[in-house]
Amino acid sequence: MKYHLIILLFFTMACNEGELSSDKTVKRPDYAIVIHGGAGTITREGMTPAMEAEYLAALDLALTTGEEILKEGKPAIMAVEAAIRVMEDSPLFNAGKGAVFTHEGKNELDASIMDGASGKAGAVGGLTIIKNPISAAIAVMNQSEHVMMVGKGAEDFCRVMGIELVDPTYFFTDRRWKALQQAILEDSTGVLSETDPQEKKRGTVGCVAMDKDGNIVAGTSTGGMTNKKFGRIGDSPIIGAGTYADNKSCGVSCTGHGEHFIRNTVARDVAAMMEYGGKSCQEASAYLIHQKLMEKGGEGGLIAIDKRGNVVMEFNSEGMYRGFAVPGQRMIKIYKD
Repeated sequence: MKYHLIILLFFTMACNEGELSSDKTVKRPDYAIVIHGGAGTITREGMTPAMEAEYLAALDLALTTGEEILKEGKPAIMAVEAAIRVMEDSPLFNAGKGAVFTHEGKNELDASIMDGASGKAGAVGGLTIIKNPISAAIAVMNQSEHVMMVGKGAEDFCRVMGIELVDPTYFFTDRRWKALQQAILEDSTGVLSETDPQEKKRGTVGCVAMDKDGNIVAGTSTGGMTNKKFGRIGDSPIIGAGTYADNKSCGVSCTGHGEHFIRNTVARDVAAMMEYGGKSCQEASAYLIHQKLMEKGGEGGLIAIDKRGNVVMEFNSEGMYRGFAVPGQRMIKIYKD
């Protein structure tokens, strides 16, 4: 037990900014917002200065867009949708415009949203013609009696709801197409390439926000895994695995190898450890990411905001595109250090 505690402390110190503004006696901030653009093998050695600047600018735009909405006193769900849409519209992230390709050469998009005040949630999977899946997930939550819709049925629903549609060619990017061809080649030959590991995408984008009323909303959006087959769905659209929110505990958005997050119900487990075990959001997140998930061979991370407005950004990979803002405090980072 002592050995596990030492290891957990080491990973927490080495990999994480921890829980920001974590003094429980401090008044809840007027708002809080945290974003991620995916976790994985993200290193300075694998990133050109120009590419790093692009990612930082895209993260800054997403964070600023969401924060401005919260500053105006508007609901957290508006901030989450707006921040995620910025990242969905960028070719840099594995969501929306930057989605990776399936084995068949298609882009299949997933997303989910959960409102911590009402407990309502919405999710979509396998979308091919919806420009912004996070908006589709919100429509499912607010305009239907269901939680999840997938494939053509979900697209038909979006058409009725007036959600913006695009031709599938909108999602094509040369960068992701080349990554698919390389993945197929590796599958057929069994020989791994020296291709930039950042191109082997299975990342996501996500946002958690708390508004002036203390309401927490969490959302996640993804293009899934490069070369995925047979209609595979990861954790991003699954409530409790990739996304969860409850005003009584926290809001969570996850990123990484989705199968592990599904099997371990990571997003919900953060809240459960807080509710039933008396753990802080940071303690619960650190345990799940650095111990439980790693023991199962899972790689990835999560972002979270607890009911006091404390922000958490935990990951066990080389890096995670991430940023947060609360009144008077703001940060955007990519790498582990």
